[in-house]
Amino acid sequence: MATQVSDRTGCWTADPGFGVYVHIPFCKHRCHYCDFNTYEGQEELHFAYVEALVADIENRDPGNRSATSIFFGGGTPTLLPGPESGRILSAVVHNIGVGPGAEVTIEANPETVDEAKFVALLEAGFNRVSIGVQSLAPEVLARLGRTHSPERALEAVVAARRAGFEEVNADLIYGSPWESTSDWMRSLDGVVAAGPEHISAYALTVEEGTPLHTLVATGRAPGVEPDIQAERHELASEVLGAAGYERYEVSNWSKPGHASRHNVLYWSAGDYLGLGAGAHGHHNGRRYWNERLPREFVTRVSSKCSTESGSELLDAGTRSGEAMMLGLRLASGVQLDEFTLRYGRGWLDTHAGVVAELEAAGLLERSEGWLRLSAGSTLVANDVLCRLL
Repeated sequence: MATQVSDRTGCWTADPGFGVYVHIPFCKHRCHYCDFNTYEGQEELHFAYVEALVADIENRDPGNRSATSIFFGGGTPTLLPGPESGRILSAVVHNIGVGPGAEVTIEANPETVDEAKFVALLEAGFNRVSIGVQSLAPEVLARLGRTHSPERALEAVVAARRAGFEEVNADLIYGSPWESTSDWMRSLDGVVAAGPEHISAYALTVEEGTPLHTLVATGRAPGVEPDIQAERHELASEVLGAAGYERYEVSNWSKPGHASRHNVLYWSAGDYLGLGAGAHGHHNGRRYWNERLPREFVTRVSSKCSTESGSELLDAGTRSGEAMMLGLRLASGVQLDEFTLRYGRGWLDTHAGVVAELEAAGLLERSEGWLRLSAGSTLVANDVLCRLL
């Protein structure tokens, strides 16, 4: 029997449900490390973009699957007024369908929200909020290009709770060259004290094409140190574990029963609909992506043209290999019998040798029909998973 999507344990499942991702590609200010499809200074386009997004949703064939999770990401979705976000969500609910108990998340930057905004979002139908705290060290925030203070970030978490949100996530970034160990401890301790149900902690990566990459490439900023990032990850595991958070994915911790359904859907290689400029989607092995530029996206919708700009059909081997790599990021690992029922034995048979080598090296472990990363290999997860390609 496949693990049910409703249990929120964070375990891999062969039946992760159906997700909807909605992309809002606008920000007040683009952070120095950000390589997402987002644009600043396009306030005049916001209303037209919402109109186009709603029209695009209303013109879609709803199919026969209701969403078990919806995620509004960006960019900064909370730049839009609450009623506008509500219009988009209402279009999803009425034209695509939402299952009972669905998780409905919206990302928020601290400087764009207050208690009244959170109340409006709850009334619109959102039941989970993900707040971009990133750090509680002022210099680290400034160097990353964040425009909020540590105090404002914590106030946002508290305001979400006062407004009535029962599911709150706080995002953190660790391992920047300006962050000391005491800075990281301050961030961990401060967020834990604020009491969110879920905490995501990501190692800073220097992505090509970002302002941070330019600074590092020209010697105006130091690069990241993998050993220091490994130490930061270990500290996160210790502090969050002691506070009652369970790590269910390489970079995600939650209180028991509060793992993100949408996260687990991604890591379980589930199907999801991508809506909005630059959004990606996946259906039954077909991966697609939409037009990136917001203005061109609006034009395509108004011209009744497809918003897709490209797609690829994954062959059976590629699809099963990617599904295994994604699933092994979850602390649960992958249930091998259910994986075989879903994808066949092809990948397992062709990779039996390398799996055995990784088990012998103590990097993978097998227990009661589950294959998972060993506790000591989490810090080198990417290297281990790359060997499975």
